[in-house]
Amino acid sequence: MAIEQFMFLGSTVIILALIFDFTNGFHDSANAIATVVSTKVLSPGKAVAMAAFFNFIAAFAGSTAVASTMTKILHLENFGYEQAKIVLIVMFAGVLGAVIWNLFTWILGLPTSSSHALIGGVIGAGIVSAGLGAVQWTTLWTVIIFMVVSPLIGMLFGFLLMTAVLWIVRKKTPRSVDGYFKKLQLFSAALFSFSHGLNDAQKTMGIIATALWCMGWYGATADVKHLDINLWIVLSAHSAIALGTMMGGWRIVKTMGSKITKLDPIHGFSAETAGAGAVIGTSLLGIPISTTHVISSSIIGVGATRRLSAVRWGVARRIVWAWIFTIPSGAVVGAFIYYIAAAVL
Repeated sequence: MAIEQFMFLGSTVIILALIFDFTNGFHDSANAIATVVSTKVLSPGKAVAMAAFFNFIAAFAGSTAVASTMTKILHLENFGYEQAKIVLIVMFAGVLGAVIWNLFTWILGLPTSSSHALIGGVIGAGIVSAGLGAVQWTTLWTVIIFMVVSPLIGMLFGFLLMTAVLWIVRKKTPRSVDGYFKKLQLFSAALFSFSHGLNDAQKTMGIIATALWCMGWYGATADVKHLDINLWIVLSAHSAIALGTMMGGWRIVKTMGSKITKLDPIHGFSAETAGAGAVIGTSLLGIPISTTHVISSSIIGVGATRRLSAVRWGVARRIVWAWIFTIPSGAVVGAFIYYIAAAVL
């Protein structure tokens, strides 16, 4: 492959990664705005604008721990520069597979995880290219464990916070409670939008950093286990996800905001605050969790404080099955695209 073609492939991976970030934004915008829209605290337009703003503001949080984890999904140290083309094709296949999965589940209105679709796509393509040894299984198992644990944390946090809030306002009238929490929900929605940008935008940064390593950006002596995430990478990723959020994922907003359980401002505040706490905490630890999983389970936990029957468990089960199949499905799609791309490129 000529150097011009090689650099073109690397640039294509970077652009495709930003496109994925864009689809992540409109796919996952429901995470941040569904509750605040369904409780009528904000109009859809204002909610989307607020979410996009705080998605971008998260760029200045100073954390790139999740991005660093994303560069460790594959054993890059096993690939030298002579195999950089293979790594780029793996990244291309993984990201394109995740974009396809995002669009497919968006059409169906399913709040699945863009993050796990991306991880699955990279893993599938990586295994096809270099076998099981290409995957850093320690990193993968951490992701899988938190795929299970993070929704449980979100559900527990949502249930406990909602229980505490109900006790605090037990002597207040329903009208005054609504008034208080309509204002407080502006804060909680902004906080969750911030946490969404903090965790999800970083996943794309990891892909971009990997592509740049393949293209020689970091130099031949760079430590592939500790690639620097430059400011322009951070700003471009957050800009892409914010623009995607501006588009809004209305099909998924409907599922998240009304089909799981009925929400009032007090419930929306509790679900968003609990979800944001879980996402920010794991982001600082460098764990690429699914914000979709967390907010969905937080809503379920909040709804369960009324009574278990208040949660539409049929819808919840459908969402859970979509979660389970996301990484394997992403892996299959990524592997398939790798076969085609490797034959063509």
